[in-house]
Amino acid sequence: MSEDIILETRGLTKHYGGVHALEDANFVLRKGEHVAIMGDNGAGKSTFVRQITGVEQRTRGEVIFDGQPVNFAGPLDAREAGIEAVFQTLALADHLDVPDNLFLGREKTKWNWLGPFRFLDYKAMRQDTLDALQKTGVKIPNIRNTIQYMSGGQRQCVAIARTASFHSKLTIMDEPTAALGVQETAQVENIVRQLKADGEPLILISHNMRQVFDLVDRVVVFRRGRICANLDIKNEDVTGEDVVAYITGAKTQEGYEDAA
Repeated sequence: MSEDIILETRGLTKHYGGVHALEDANFVLRKGEHVAIMGDNGAGKSTFVRQITGVEQRTRGEVIFDGQPVNFAGPLDAREAGIEAVFQTLALADHLDVPDNLFLGREKTKWNWLGPFRFLDYKAMRQDTLDALQKTGVKIPNIRNTIQYMSGGQRQCVAIARTASFHSKLTIMDEPTAALGVQETAQVENIVRQLKADGEPLILISHNMRQVFDLVDRVVVFRRGRICANLDIKNEDVTGEDVVAYITGAKTQEGYEDAA
C-alpha cells in the first residue's frame, strides 16, 4: 500500500438480507485529496460511509485506514482513529448545549491531579467552542441553548463546526448543505476549502453538481450499490453532463462493471 494513501477499501460489501446495498466497492483516497461521492438515491453512497465509520458492520471486504486494516466497532472508534464525520442524521444530543455537543466523548477536565476524581472544565470548553465557531464562521446567538431549540440550519452548522474544529486524519461529510440556506452553505464550503488548505483529506457526499466541481479533485460515482465511474475532474475534460450520464447508466466507464 502506497504511503500517500490514507484510506482504501477492498471488496467492501453490505447486504441487508436479500438486498445488496453495496457490492465489491474498491476505493482509494490519498492524503490531502478531496473526493466527492455521487449517485442517485439508494445508490449505496451513505451505506459505503457507514461501513467505513463503523456505524454498521460490513458483510465482507477490507477497510485499510492510515496503513492499517481496521474494523471499527462504532463511530467513536473511528473518531479515536482520526475520522471525523457529519451524517445526515447529525448525531447530536438534543438535550445538551453547543459546547457539550462539540466535546461529546472528548470532554475537557480540570484538577486531574485528584487521581480518579476529575471535574469537567466548562469554562475551557465554552471558550474553545466560541473559538471554533468563529474559526468556521458559524453563528449561534447563544451557545448555552440546548440543540433541541435550534433550527435545522443551526443544528447542521453545529455538527459541521464540531467536525471541522478538531484536527483529523480524514473528514467525511454526508450532504452537509442539504438543509442550509445560501449564507450557511457558503460557510460550509469555506470550511471545506480550509480543510483543503490545511492538507486534510475529505470525502463529500453531495447531489450539488456546482458544489462538487468547485470543491473536489475527483468524483466517484455509485450506481445500484456499485462504483461505476472514477472521474478526475481537475485534470480531465469532464462535465456535469458526463457525471449525470454515469449516475443514470447512460454511460459506463471502462474497467467498471455495468450496474444496470
